[in-house]
Amino acid sequence: MPIDASCKQDHGVFKPVIDRGRCEGKAKCVEVCPYDVFDVRRMDDADFAALSLLQKVKSVAHRRKTAYTPRADACHACGLCVKACPEDAIRLVRA
Repeated sequence: MPIDASCKQDHGVFKPVIDRGRCEGKAKCVEVCPYDVFDVRRMDDADFAALSLLQKVKSVAHRRKTAYTPRADACHACGLCVKACPEDAIRLVRA
């Protein structure tokens, strides 16, 4: 994917944070991120354990898929992931 001109922030100033209780692993963030910040995979056991009962049921219904940010330091804070997420599960915070 070509680099989006709206991504004007230096990398590493902001990072995406995923709300695991909301994320359904639909991978829209992976599709739109020009910096390859996201992966979608099976939720780690520790993250799953931290969910409420209702969130656990929802997570199981979605095969425990969720987004992770293994390359968060590459984020340029363009916000494309925030706009693309159908669950509003992503926010950008100062690193």
